Amino acid sequence: MEYNDFEFKIPVEESDYAECSAEVTKSIESIIEEAIQSGRNKIFINTNLRLGLPMENINKIAGPFVEAWAFEIFYDELNNSSSPYRLVNVETKARLHMADVILQFQRKRDRGDSVTAEVDVKATAEDIVNSGKSPNITSYNRIRSAYVNDPDYMFIILSLKHRVYSKRNDVSALMDGIMEVVGHNAYDLKYVAKSDISYNPALGSGQIQIRDIHYIGHEYRTAWEFCQILDAKFLNSSRRNITEWEITAKKCGWIKNED
Repeated sequence: MEYNDFEFKIPVEESDYAECSAEVTKSIESIIEEAIQSGRNKIFINTNLRLGLPMENINKIAGPFVEAWAFEIFYDELNNSSSPYRLVNVETKARLHMADVILQFQRKRDRGDSVTAEVDVKATAEDIVNSGKSPNITSYNRIRSAYVNDPDYMFIILSLKHRVYSKRNDVSALMDGIMEVVGHNAYDLKYVAKSDISYNPALGSGQIQIRDIHYIGHEYRTAWEFCQILDAKFLNSSRRNITEWEITAKKCGWIKNED
């Protein structure tokens, strides 16, 4: 069997998906930018360490702090009665979920009155070379299935750049750590340039990765075109073949059942 011999389940998104994606991505970036500009971008870490935080390894613990900060910023915006972003729901997700935060925006559409985006928060250190440069996004199976199950599935990567420094507390005489979010970018995974997406076969069905999260190109495409790109990344791996793909596709329901 060749790839094109299969009878695929082809996802077809709504005609306004691209417009919704652009609006959601812009809103997310604006919310984060306003938090930075207003000085709400600092996370204070109080310890009993007299010499301060271990700066050479701080990137290893930064992720959970930055994710929690992002959730609180979105939650504050949800409760801001004068917010212009029409944010109507904010949820945090468990560790094993594909995304960290679920955001729902009110928007009149042909089908429904809202747009839901799953947001994966990635932390990168401004002052540590290559910190978080090529993150794992999610497993190939899960993201490929998401677009088949929901052609309007929206997966946003929110890259937050931070720096960390220590400051002596005048009262305790101990060193307080300060983690400061200083930059941001948001991308709809479906529109990330093909050359910027990579596939790592090392774990399970393999992990979808971003080659360099600081420099991402954009290519507008349909959900089905994106599924084909993901399949090509899988099949072009030296560890994978069409037989393995067929087994996975049948298990996940990507192709129509044979009579």
